[in-house]
Amino acid sequence: MPITISTADARKNLADILNKVAYTKEPIVLTRRGKKIAALISLEELELLQHIEDLLDIEDAKKALAEPGENIPAQEVWKQLDL
Repeated sequence: MPITISTADARKNLADILNKVAYTKEPIVLTRRGKKIAALISLEELELLQHIEDLLDIEDAKKALAEPGENIPAQEVWKQLDL
């Protein structure tokens, strides 16, 4: 179970909290008025989550490419979306 701390306490002890997250790799959940609003995680954890997301995106792309029908170049999709 992650440690939970109020945003007011987090402001007072930010350096200590950041050190705890960075060195113990334990997430800390921030609350405001008793409600969970955010979490502090280590950089390694963030990079892992981003890597997992990238792998999932690649799997989705492979599935889309395997579907029957005409493939549309990315540039055409971007143009249609005004990107």
